[in-house]
Amino acid sequence: MQALSVTGLKKNYGSFAVLDDLNLQIDKGSIHGLVGLNGSGKTTTIECILGLQAFNSGSITALGQSPKQLHLTRGKLVAIFDSPSLHPNLTVRQCLQHALLLCETPARSADEVEKLLGISRFSDFKIKNLSLGNKRRASIAQALLGNPEFVVLDEPFNGLDAEGVDDVLELIGMLNREHDTTFLLSSHQLPYLEQICSHIAILHQGKITHSDTINNLLGNAQTTLQIMTPNIDAATQVLEKIPGVELLNIDADGYLNINVVDSDSIAINQALVENQIPVAELILKRASLAGLFREITSEDAR
Repeated sequence: MQALSVTGLKKNYGSFAVLDDLNLQIDKGSIHGLVGLNGSGKTTTIECILGLQAFNSGSITALGQSPKQLHLTRGKLVAIFDSPSLHPNLTVRQCLQHALLLCETPARSADEVEKLLGISRFSDFKIKNLSLGNKRRASIAQALLGNPEFVVLDEPFNGLDAEGVDDVLELIGMLNREHDTTFLLSSHQLPYLEQICSHIAILHQGKITHSDTINNLLGNAQTTLQIMTPNIDAATQVLEKIPGVELLNIDADGYLNINVVDSDSIAINQALVENQIPVAELILKRASLAGLFREITSEDAR
């Protein structure tokens, strides 16, 4: 079943089309990352999903409801934006107690979510006196009071130190495993998304250009090898004869760069050595989300 379905979404600011026939499907129980360049429309997409922005055409359903009817989900969908919006003059505990009054069927206590997010020691701190990272923790704690089915996080790692990032990643993983919570994570921090997400959607020029499991996306990406040898010309002649090897370039550091599709680093090294070509270094650069993203978003510039 789907937690979110976006079909043919179009959104204009004046004559400028920010979103142009955008389609996105998110299955229940998945952790779906949304990535794109600055200004690509990630936040606009989220705001349209949540009914915070009107859109020109298309359809959106989240947990079976349109953006205008999300109140009918009764807290099963929650969203946390980049800038925490808690009352600056209330303490962490006061914010949570206020949220509990608005929560129809709270599943967790204020004490429980404070412990879950590691902010128990800040319970009596006013929000305005917290670091950005702890404000974010407090926002997430508030959102988890009702044990939501679908959580939307906009830039969830901003302002967090390394320990904070690890805590949030662990929390997302735990909620997904133990409670089947669905997540939509919009972030520039591609290594973190690669670490936690089951699916990735790439937003570019107003459209979702790629959306699939992260294993499928990276499995289709090419592996790059960097070879350092004193005999570049002879190495090139050998490599050209190996099926599944694409010669790219010789970079400024003198490395011969190749793409590998149907071969591997062991076979390539063996072929060079058998042809008496010394190999000083052979560096395997595995496919990554960051590399795939750069490749996709730079295609138009080539």
